[in-house]
Amino acid sequence: MSRPNQKNKDVNAKNKARKSKNLKPRSTPKPIPKHTPSKDHQNINCMNIWKTVLWKKCLNNHIVRRTGLRFRYDNTVDPEVKRACAQFAGWLRSEYQFPLRIVVYVKGTKTIRAKDGDTVVGTFFEPFLYEDEPYIRLATGDYNELVYTLGKDNALASILLSLAHELTHYFQWINGVQLSDIGKERQAVIYSRKIMDEYALTCEHP
Repeated sequence: MSRPNQKNKDVNAKNKARKSKNLKPRSTPKPIPKHTPSKDHQNINCMNIWKTVLWKKCLNNHIVRRTGLRFRYDNTVDPEVKRACAQFAGWLRSEYQFPLRIVVYVKGTKTIRAKDGDTVVGTFFEPFLYEDEPYIRLATGDYNELVYTLGKDNALASILLSLAHELTHYFQWINGVQLSDIGKERQAVIYSRKIMDEYALTCEHP
């Protein structure tokens, strides 16, 4: 399975978009070097941020809010990518809670221009307030190229892995996870692979 090489930065002091950088989109990243565990790494392993309900302390229960995971597709998105995303989304909804609505905008372009000008394949918009809804933008226009180099299953898995990476940033944000930027990125890499490994047990093809 191809693993995206992703690096996130915060932009905009008020509203922040977390981006997954890919100088070589969806290429296999270098392993994280071994080192003495930091406080960030200790925190990474102490809870499942996709399962925890720390968000109950962050969200205002007195405000009516929309929930769930939703998708919006460009007309140019490949039908197989739409199918794979819909199938993956159905499994995610059955396994995990999305206490504040998150919309995934699936784009037909090969890359996305982040707010600071960098070219990326995925971004997570992190609102300043929990009353506002976050969203994800996911570039999928390189699907046919990925099929040619990786095969259909690995191409789709690569795109879904990028989505799982961005959704990890959603769960970091909504649960108020306190990590450094590097710690958040490492956690997103770990969890996106974990989610895809779990998903692979439920279906023969992505």
